[in-house]
Amino acid sequence: MHDDRSLVEDRLRRVLAERIRPAVHPESVPLETAVWHAPGEPVPVAEGLAAEPRPIEVGTRWGAPWGTSWFRVTGTVPEAWAGRTVEALLDLGFDQDLPGFQCEGLVYRPDGTPVKGLHPRNQWVRVGSPVAGGERVRLHIEAAANPLVLGSGPTPLGDKDTAGNAPQYTLTRMDLAVFDETVWHLVLDLEVLGELMAELPVDSARRYDLLRAVERALDAVDLQDVNGTAARAREQLTGVLAAPAVPSAHRVSAVGHAHIDSAWLWPLRETVRKVARTAANMTALIEDEPEFVFVMSQAQQWAWVKEHRPEVWARVRKAVAKGRFVPAGGMWVESDTNMPGSEAMARQFVHGKRFFLEEFGIENEEAWLPDTFGFAAGLPQIIRAAGSKWLLTQKISWSRTNSFPHHTFHWEGIDGTRILTHFPPVDTYTCAMRGAELAHAARNFKEKGRARHSLAPTGYGDGGGGTTREMVARAARLRDLEGSPTVVWETPAAFFEKAAAEYPDAPVWVGELYLELHRATLTSQARTKRGNRRSEHLLREAELWAATAAVRTGSAYPYEELDRIWKTVLLHQFHDILPGSSIAWVHREARATYARVAGELEALIAGAQRALAGEGSRELVFNAAPYEHDGVPAAGAATPRTSGAATTPQPRAAGGYVLDNGLLRVEIDARGLVVSARDLAADRETVAPGEAAALLQLHQDFPNMWDAWDVDSFYRNTVTDLTGTDELGVGEDGASVRVVRAFGNSRATQVFSLPSGERRLVIDTEVDWHETEKILKLAFPLDLHAERYASETQFGHVFRPTHTNTSWEAAKFEACNHRFVHLEEPGWGVTVVNDSTYGHDVTRTVRTDGDRGTTTTVRVSLLRAPRFPDPETDQGVHRFRHALVPGAAIADAVREGWRANLPERRTTGAHDVAPLVTVDEEAVVVTAVKLADDGSGDVVIRFHEAHGGRARPTFTAGFAFSGLAVTDLLERPLADAARPVREGERITVRLRPFELMTLRLRRP
Repeated sequence: MHDDRSLVEDRLRRVLAERIRPAVHPESVPLETAVWHAPGEPVPVAEGLAAEPRPIEVGTRWGAPWGTSWFRVTGTVPEAWAGRTVEALLDLGFDQDLPGFQCEGLVYRPDGTPVKGLHPRNQWVRVGSPVAGGERVRLHIEAAANPLVLGSGPTPLGDKDTAGNAPQYTLTRMDLAVFDETVWHLVLDLEVLGELMAELPVDSARRYDLLRAVERALDAVDLQDVNGTAARAREQLTGVLAAPAVPSAHRVSAVGHAHIDSAWLWPLRETVRKVARTAANMTALIEDEPEFVFVMSQAQQWAWVKEHRPEVWARVRKAVAKGRFVPAGGMWVESDTNMPGSEAMARQFVHGKRFFLEEFGIENEEAWLPDTFGFAAGLPQIIRAAGSKWLLTQKISWSRTNSFPHHTFHWEGIDGTRILTHFPPVDTYTCAMRGAELAHAARNFKEKGRARHSLAPTGYGDGGGGTTREMVARAARLRDLEGSPTVVWETPAAFFEKAAAEYPDAPVWVGELYLELHRATLTSQARTKRGNRRSEHLLREAELWAATAAVRTGSAYPYEELDRIWKTVLLHQFHDILPGSSIAWVHREARATYARVAGELEALIAGAQRALAGEGSRELVFNAAPYEHDGVPAAGAATPRTSGAATTPQPRAAGGYVLDNGLLRVEIDARGLVVSARDLAADRETVAPGEAAALLQLHQDFPNMWDAWDVDSFYRNTVTDLTGTDELGVGEDGASVRVVRAFGNSRATQVFSLPSGERRLVIDTEVDWHETEKILKLAFPLDLHAERYASETQFGHVFRPTHTNTSWEAAKFEACNHRFVHLEEPGWGVTVVNDSTYGHDVTRTVRTDGDRGTTTTVRVSLLRAPRFPDPETDQGVHRFRHALVPGAAIADAVREGWRANLPERRTTGAHDVAPLVTVDEEAVVVTAVKLADDGSGDVVIRFHEAHGGRARPTFTAGFAFSGLAVTDLLERPLADAARPVREGERITVRLRPFELMTLRLRRP
C-alpha cells in the first residue's frame, strides 16, 4: 500500500482549522456593549456594577496598563434559536497564547453573582441549554487590562507608576452564538486521535487504524454542512475510540490545577483577582463535570478569596465539601525553600496547614511546590515535623546540565528524614491533556518496570485560569484508550497512596535538590532579601521578648499582631518575590512592606523590653541570640562585662593600616585591601599568598535567557578586581579603617573593624550601585585545603564539594547559604558570616609556585543589575555586613552567624532579665521561644542540633510548669515521640544529628 500518512495528516490539520472548529458556533448575533473605566485602583464589585457605562464598539482600543474596565453586554436570544444551546462569546482582545499573562475578566450577573472567568482559552459563558428564544441577556465583565510583560524585554510596563496610559487591547468580539455540542465533540475526537497518531511508531498497526478511521471521518464530513454531518463523522471514530489500553500502559493521575504565582509579572493585588477568576471557573466546571477534581494550594490565596470575594468563597466551600475542590500543599504560599530561615520555613507549614484545618477540617499530607527553584536539604524534616509525608514538584526537570535519575523516590534530608517525592514525568505543571504531553510522560518515566503511576497537574497556570472543558473532554477519551497512557481524575492523596503502595522500595536521593538553573535568584533584588532576613530575626526577637514579658510580668502577648506579621513575611517568601524575579511594582511594594513590618516589630520589642527591664539607670544589654555573650545570657538581659570597643588602627609600614587585638592581626594595604589576617593563637595565616580578602570583583552578567533568574557559568570568563582607591583612612569612630572606591557609575565604601577580644574581622560595605548587567562579588581567597565546605540551611548545614569532578558538582557554581559558609582543615577552619546575603560560590586552585598549597576562595554575591522584569533592579544604595572569622570550627560558625543577625540591644533598666529557658549544650540552638498559638499561655520552645552530631541537652525552665509534651510544628502532642526526662524544672532530651524538636510546657 502506498504511504499517504502525510496527506491524511495535513488534511486533518486544515479541515479542523478552517471548517470544523469554526462550526462549533455556527450562528451568532452581536451584543450591545458599553464600558466604564474605573479611575485608579480596582473598585468594589457593587461600585463597578452601578457605574454608568458608555457605548463601545468592537474594534475599539481600551485598557490603560493595570487599569480596570467594567463592560456591560446586553442582547436578546433570537426566537429562531429556540431549543438550542446558546453561549456568549466575549473576546476582550486576547492573544490566543499565554493565558494568564494578559487581559482577563470575571463575568457577573446583574445581581453581583460571579459566573466565571475569561481568558484567551476560555471565552464562553453559557446562556441557556436549551433556550426558549427571546430571552434577554445582560452580563457584566470586570476586565483587567494587565499588560503583556513577558517577552517584552526591558519595559516600563512592570510598574503602574511608569507604565503610561496607552490602551493595551482591542475589543474583538461580543456576540451571542449557538453552541453545537456535536461538532465540539467531533473536534475533540479528531484532536485526541490525531495527537495520539502522531506519537505512535510509524510502523505500528494502531497508528494506521487511527489514520484510516480519521480518513473515513473526514470523508463523512460535508464541508458545506459540517453541522449536519458531524454526527455521521463521529460514528466513523467510535471503534478506534473504544479500543482499550494495553494492561502495561502507563497510568496518569490527572488533577485539575492552576498554578497561580502570588506575584510575578503582576502585583499582589492583581493575584487576588486572578484567584477569584480561577476559582469561579473551576467551581463552574466542577458542577458540569462529575469526575473532575481540582486542587488549589497556597492558603494565602484561599484567604484572599474568603476576604475579597465572599460569593466565590461560598461556591468554593460547597465544592470542598464534595471533595472536588481540594486544598493542597499545606503551606501559606508556594515559597522559595532555599532562602527562608528555619523558623520561617516551619511557619509556612504551620500557617498553611492550620488554615485548612480551621476552615475545612482537612489536613494535607503533601507538600505541593511545582514551580519552586530548588529544595534545601533541611526541608524533608520540616515537612515531617508538620505532619506531612509527601512532596510534589516538577521544577528539577528544568535543570540544564544533568537529568535527574528518578521520578518517584524517597528524598532524605540532612537529619535522615525521608519523604516520598514525585516529579511528574509530564515535565509541566500546566498539562493540557495533549497527546504529545502524555506520550512524553510515558516515555520519560524513569521508574518503568518497577512502577507505572505518575501525576499530571492539568490546567493553565502561572497567571491562572485552570482547567478547561476541552481538557476534561480529552481526559475522558484517554481514560482507557489503546496506544495512550490511561487517565483518571483523582486527588494528590489518592495518587501518592497508589505510588507508595506499588513502589515501597523506591530509590533514595540524599541531600539538596539543586536546580541547575535560576541560580541568580539568590542575589537579585538585594533589598527584598535584606527585608526578609531582617523580618525573620525581628520576629524571633518579638516572640522571645513578648513571651518573656508575658510570663515574667503578665504583659499581654500580641497574638493577633504576630500572626498577621508572620503571614505578611511568609507571603513575601513566595518564589517570585523573595527570589527577586517579579516586576518593579512588586519589589517597590515589598520594600515598603518590610519597612512597615520592621517598625511594628521594633515597637513590640521595645514595649516588651521596657516591661522586663523596669525603670532604672543600669546599663542593660538584651541578647536575643541563642548564645551567651560577654556575660549576658542567651535570651536574657544583663549588664555586660566589657564595653565591646573595637581595636584602634595603627599605621602599616608599607602603607595602609594594621588592626591587632591580640587574637587576630589584620593588615590592610595601601590599596585598602586585606592582605593578611593572622590567627595569632594558631600562628596561621588566613589569606592566601599574594591575594587580598574582602576584595570587590565585578563581572559582566548577561545570561542567555532569564535575566533576573539566571547567572550562567561564562560570567567567570572575565573579571575586574576593584583595587583602585579614592579614599583610605581611619573611620570617624577612630576604631575602624574606611576605604572608598569609585567604579563605573558606582561607588563602594568598606569599613573594617576588629572588636576587642574577638577573632572576627567585621566588613561593612555600602554600595551606591548604578551598573547595568553586572554582578558584584566580595571575595575571600583563603590559604586552606578543603574538598568540601558547609553552608547553613534550615535547622543545620549542608556540605558541598569545592571540586568539579563530575558534571553534578560543576553545575553548582552558585549556591545558597543562610548566615554562614564554613571551610575547614582538620583542627583549623574559617567561616564567612553575613547579615543579608544568600548567593555565593566556592572554588579552589593549587598554587604552582612557592609552597604549592591550595587556595580556596569564597565569594559572596552582593548585587546584580538585570533589566527584566525590573529594568531598575538593585539601583541605589545598599548596605551589607560580613565577618571573616579565622580559626573557626563549625560551632564558631553557627554562633557567629547568629551574632551577625541578632545584634545586642543596649538600654537602661532596673534589673537583669533571666531567660525563660537555658540549655547546657552548645550544639543545641533554640530557634524559637514563644507562647502557644492557641492562646493557652503555654510556652513553646523549638530547637535543633546544629553541629551535625548527637546531643543530650538539658533544658532548665526559668518558670513553673505543670506539664510537658513533645509536639509537631503545629504544637500538637506527638504520640510516638521519645519522652523527655524531667527532674523538677530540668528537661533532658536526646537528639540525632540536625534533629529539630518542639517542646510545649504547660503553665499552671
